[in-house]
Amino acid sequence: MISYVLTVTLPIYLGIALGYVAVWCGWLQPTEVKALGRYTVLIGVPALLFRGIAHQTLGAVLHPDFLAIYALGSLTAMATVTLVASLVRGRSWSLAGLQGVGSSCSNSMFVGYPIVVQILGPTASVALALCMLVENIVVIPIGLALADSGGRSGRSVVSTVAATLRSVVRNPMIICIVLGLAFAALGIHIPEVLDKSLSLVASSTSPIALFVIGGSLVGLRLDGLRMDIGLIVFGKLVLHPLCVLAWLLVLPPAEPLLRGTAVLFAAMPMMGIYPVLAQRYGQEKLCSAALLGATVASFFTLTLAIAWLPVNWLLVK
Repeated sequence: MISYVLTVTLPIYLGIALGYVAVWCGWLQPTEVKALGRYTVLIGVPALLFRGIAHQTLGAVLHPDFLAIYALGSLTAMATVTLVASLVRGRSWSLAGLQGVGSSCSNSMFVGYPIVVQILGPTASVALALCMLVENIVVIPIGLALADSGGRSGRSVVSTVAATLRSVVRNPMIICIVLGLAFAALGIHIPEVLDKSLSLVASSTSPIALFVIGGSLVGLRLDGLRMDIGLIVFGKLVLHPLCVLAWLLVLPPAEPLLRGTAVLFAAMPMMGIYPVLAQRYGQEKLCSAALLGATVASFFTLTLAIAWLPVNWLLVK
């Protein structure tokens, strides 16, 4: 089993390492890697999501039980880390809220999908869409509202949630999820020529995403605020998947493979834009360091998670 797990995880982290080496050696500039990231977010992932959903029936795509479990698990992890940071560590509500966001929002696109698709096949694209709905519509707005309740951003909680929801509506990934659901509901088939074009674009998503993650890690440092970094990393890699697992045991979905995807997506390191979200609070250094630590440590925690999950939750080859 361990050898199988390593054949899944090692290529992923070698892809990340290649991106790191390319930028560290000067073969590519950080601005060029950023452009690749924009391509992935604005074109590659939307194409992948639309095609993955549109090829399914509506019943195979919409899983209210999965949405509820993943949302409850994510919010439980966020609340736990936020309260520990605020009440135990004595951090400001803004900083505590940011730590909660880091512990509950996975890098579903860049790291999660490339790993999960190797294990669960087509189920991964459906689970990716469901996870991104939870993250963009539930977790991120609530997390930023908690951070803004500290009063440093000069914006009210209501205005923060409204601004976040407006950006969600304009997000190409959310738009393509909705379009895919419409195609699935109406039974519309994608024209063959368009489908092949979308397939080519979608197939580029995973390798480019891994390259972008590696390139974006160059220059990040782990010094300072080690306890705060440790809390975020522990919350993301250990607490988040455990919270999702706990809700899975309370409200198990009918489809066993969705149980595995829920835990695996929750076990991923935090989203790559985490430091960007922290900029207006002046905490980008802490969040960048947490992102680096979680990405490195996730090689070991993900390997253990895949090895320990029940076999019937995974499509083991």
